[in-house]
Amino acid sequence: MKLNNMKPAAGSTHTSKRIGRGEGSGRGGTSTRGMNGAQSRAGYAHKIGFEGGQMPLQRRVPKFGFKNPTRVEYKAVNVSDIEALATAAGLKELGIAEIVSAGLASKNDLVKVLGNGEIKAAVNVTAHAFSKSATEKIEAAGGKAVVIE
Repeated sequence: MKLNNMKPAAGSTHTSKRIGRGEGSGRGGTSTRGMNGAQSRAGYAHKIGFEGGQMPLQRRVPKFGFKNPTRVEYKAVNVSDIEALATAAGLKELGIAEIVSAGLASKNDLVKVLGNGEIKAAVNVTAHAFSKSATEKIEAAGGKAVVIE
């Protein structure tokens, strides 16, 4: 095999349409763009969601509801998860860093401890928010619920 007789695999290449090279080519004149209109002209670019003048889907569909822009989203962590984490690692102090390293929340999440489950270990828990039942269960077990401001 030599460089002068190498060829690409059969069917792997194709010749492109030669547009606008005269009437004899079969693709002259309007050059496959049709007669008139925006798409026949150079520099045409439609907006996202443009449907050729038809009312776009985004505007056809009715809008309803309310999205509160100041809503605060918390990542829920149950008391049972804190119990498991504290007993597994033998911790007395449990903060956001330990919850994140255990994979219960990501580093940018605001953490709220909820009262689902039981806790027997006396653990001081630091989080962004606590439910009333979670605070009661943690304090009944001999721990503290510390809120981060």
